[in-house]
Amino acid sequence: MSGHSKWHNIQGRKNAQDAKRGKIFQKLAHDLYVAAKAGGADPDMNASLRMVVEKAKAANMPKDNIQRALDKASGAGGQKFEEVTYEGYGTAGVAVLVETSTDNINRTVSSIRNSFKHFGGALGTTGSVAFQFDRKGYLAINRADFPELDEDTVLEAALEAGAEDVQTQDEVFEIYTTAADFQAVESALTTAGYVFEDAEVTMIAQNPAEISDEDREKLDKLVDELEENEDVLAVYTTAD
Repeated sequence: MSGHSKWHNIQGRKNAQDAKRGKIFQKLAHDLYVAAKAGGADPDMNASLRMVVEKAKAANMPKDNIQRALDKASGAGGQKFEEVTYEGYGTAGVAVLVETSTDNINRTVSSIRNSFKHFGGALGTTGSVAFQFDRKGYLAINRADFPELDEDTVLEAALEAGAEDVQTQDEVFEIYTTAADFQAVESALTTAGYVFEDAEVTMIAQNPAEISDEDREKLDKLVDELEENEDVLAVYTTAD
């Protein structure tokens, strides 16, 4: 994990995304779905889900949107959704993973393939790029909320809770866990009084690549279009 900062990537796209309300709701819907799938769709019994529901309400996300994400995760409402991950390449050969939940695979794959073509990329085969990512738990503690904390204190607490690694950035402490240990680490640190700016199980690029500003602009447009697809849960790239 040394040298990689997920927060850097989050902040790199945050201003543009925050300008689009739908983007915020799409991210929240993804987090609701993932939390509900991992620990159940009852917020009273799932601390991770409860935290995301509170974020969704604070962002004025409609109740119907929240419920739809929970229904997708639990299979309620009679619709059957399949989780499918698509792999491909964007500009400059950047690897792209697209996680989806869909009730119509033909519709979804056609739409995603068109998005890749539209921005000079190509949809690949299963296994073509997935090996370039690791599934990790990720928690970010806003340093402004805990000015008394130093790196050693957070490192000790995180490692005792079962985390793999801690990185210190200007704005946050970043904590990485295995996907299996994520909920246990989050629960232990929450009990210890820590509050997270971000907390999720995500895909982390093993070897993030620097690309030109021109290629970055094209890649961002591809990611934006993919994220606007209602079947898409999340998009990950190997661009730094």
